[in-house]
Amino acid sequence: MLVLNLKFLSELILHIETATKICSVALSDSGVLLGCLEKQPSEYIHGEYLTIFINELLEDCNKSLKDLDAISVSIGPGSYTGLRIGLAVAKGLCFGLEIPLIGVETLDSLLALGKNAEPNINLCAVLDARRMEVYSKIISSRGTILSNTEATIVEESTFSNCEPFVYFGDGAAKLTDVWSGRDVHVNNDIKLSATGQLLVSITKFRNKDFEDLAYTKPMYIKEFKVG
Repeated sequence: MLVLNLKFLSELILHIETATKICSVALSDSGVLLGCLEKQPSEYIHGEYLTIFINELLEDCNKSLKDLDAISVSIGPGSYTGLRIGLAVAKGLCFGLEIPLIGVETLDSLLALGKNAEPNINLCAVLDARRMEVYSKIISSRGTILSNTEATIVEESTFSNCEPFVYFGDGAAKLTDVWSGRDVHVNNDIKLSATGQLLVSITKFRNKDFEDLAYTKPMYIKEFKVG
């Protein structure tokens, strides 16, 4: 009689998002969302709440840490402190559970959410990088990269060669006045979430595209300065 190895068939992945003030965790199996727990406070709460959210989510989904097959985490760009906390927690869990770590670029996760909401237009994902600077990445309606991940000082004509496009993310608020009168519009309903990691992470999991637990660092883009 054929006995199926259910553990082998499992693709249970925990997703961690801490690149902005949003603290978000999600759980998926074979690319299908099982649950998500997140909060968008005015201050950073990752240090206090991330592990609590993980435990609550697993309990809500009737799963435990030992059921996990991998963990995906947002690796940047974004908040230096938020990225370090998320990656440290993910690394610690992966090391203890002896499961692989999957790194997901923050803007790729945000673009995946944008694609679901705005499938027929170019997408411009922007995260706040202080002052009039944003971390940005732009893809076409067909998914090709028009402008790769970079730190961009925003001016009136920035990305004019990519119009028309919709822009979104926590860097969008500062652009509305600057980009008025252009063939672009903002979608404030698209917010960063761990659920944006599902497609990228399941693809990487099946391709065994994993991070090195010892050497993986956050993708800061801009130089990290202490003090």
